[in-house]
Amino acid sequence: MSGIGSIADVGVPSARSRALAVLRVRSRALAVVLLPAAVAVVLVAARMTGRLTGEPWAVVTLLVCLAAVLVLLVGGTFAAVVLRAGPALTPTVPLAEAAAPDLYRLVRDLADRMDVPAPSAIALTPDCDSWLEDRTHPAHRRSGIAGGRPESEPGAAPVLVIGSPFLWWMRVAELRAVLAPVIAGTGPSAHPDIADARGFVRGLDAAVDVGSRRWLGWIARPARLLLRLCRVDAAEMERGVAAAASDRAQDVDYGLRIMAQEQVGLAYAGWDRLLTRVALPAWRMGRWPARLDAGVVSALTELSRRDRLAEGFTSRLGERPACDLLEQPGAVDEAASLLAARLFHGGPAEAGPQWSPVDWAEYPEQVVDRKWRLEAARLHAALDALAVPAGPPVERVLGFLTDTGGQGAAGESLAGYLAAEERSAGCGPEPAGGKARTADAVPLFPLQAPRSGRDLLADHVTALVCCAAVDSAGAEPGLDWLDGPVLRVAGERRSDLAPSVLCLVEDGDPEPLRAWLAAIGVRPEKPVRLV
Repeated sequence: MSGIGSIADVGVPSARSRALAVLRVRSRALAVVLLPAAVAVVLVAARMTGRLTGEPWAVVTLLVCLAAVLVLLVGGTFAAVVLRAGPALTPTVPLAEAAAPDLYRLVRDLADRMDVPAPSAIALTPDCDSWLEDRTHPAHRRSGIAGGRPESEPGAAPVLVIGSPFLWWMRVAELRAVLAPVIAGTGPSAHPDIADARGFVRGLDAAVDVGSRRWLGWIARPARLLLRLCRVDAAEMERGVAAAASDRAQDVDYGLRIMAQEQVGLAYAGWDRLLTRVALPAWRMGRWPARLDAGVVSALTELSRRDRLAEGFTSRLGERPACDLLEQPGAVDEAASLLAARLFHGGPAEAGPQWSPVDWAEYPEQVVDRKWRLEAARLHAALDALAVPAGPPVERVLGFLTDTGGQGAAGESLAGYLAAEERSAGCGPEPAGGKARTADAVPLFPLQAPRSGRDLLADHVTALVCCAAVDSAGAEPGLDWLDGPVLRVAGERRSDLAPSVLCLVEDGDPEPLRAWLAAIGVRPEKPVRLV
């Protein structure tokens, strides 16, 4: 089963014509490099046969030969860089066949049904997307990134990359329907012209990155020029490939695919909320939730309960989940969760004393309470730095931020201090006991822009109030799957604190917050445990 027969599919003729257009750009670039050499050969041959005699032609021939050698040297160097530079690989969690035999069986069954080559391997990514990725470039074997694996061998089919949240939220039939058009893309990918054109574009893209290195800066300019010349054709080629794959998968679970696509959008919304509201506070504390994919099920179930548009989606949960296709879903979830922390926060690649996993049951105590205590202590230290008179923490903050004129001048100074402290600390608050991230651990996909001073001040004041409520009013730290850390009083979530804090921070009016504290039984003059 070669998959080359898919050239007759809808979209592939267009994709092939676009691929040939991309390859023509490569041929023209080669012709430009060889043109001076061709002229030099003609001049030398003419000189040797006596057709060009006289003094000027000897100098002209010498200069053209020197120019041809220089152009060939530059062009050869550029071609070598394009051929040898390794295209970037998406960081993924490799999934061996022994770890997911049922999933591999499902993928091969789909490939057989659509008469296309089966993907050479399967990998997971902590994102709500799926695609095919070619990992056969020689640079990957030389560097050991994919060396020794079947997917790195020349001519191997692409690797199927699956979003890990899909495996936990989707049912087996839904996953099958969603993966069908993705797997169908291995057919057009096997066509030599399309594969050659893709390799050329990936090589140019990698050469642009090589151009940022010392002594090779000149490489980036011609690489960018060639990319601009073939950008439109390359984009149309990929659209043609996608159209061919969609057409080939048309008869595979088409009706179910429409419903499954709704689950893709829902999974994306829940995954985004889980990362930004729940996982990010833990990462900033030097802890990483070890069951993010399992958590997305809880987040989406909660979203279904709150949102009438999502009603009925949880009724599917009685069907077999796609994670049952894995032999050890817990271990796979942990590996994907660690990779998510690395990609979205810049955490270390391995767990350690200052970068340890946390279970969902421990989240309120290990993350929420510690986060509040540290932010309250940081706010107290900022007041010390601004020479604010000592006193009970809550009353001290209320007194300093109170502004009878309503201008919030005190809040501006405190917010500015907190913002400067966060900038000097790097990317966010430093976790207790030391930094959880190394200096070169920069997130590839940051989840949030740097917070403003006002936002930081509001967060710190909220943390101090929550600490006071826990210490003197019997409140408890809690976890909301969509909103992250929350305060629970008498078992009920209190979501009415934010407006009172904003009145204090932005307007300098303490009365709404004092009324809120009195309503739950917190006295501002009482001490608060900060650490």
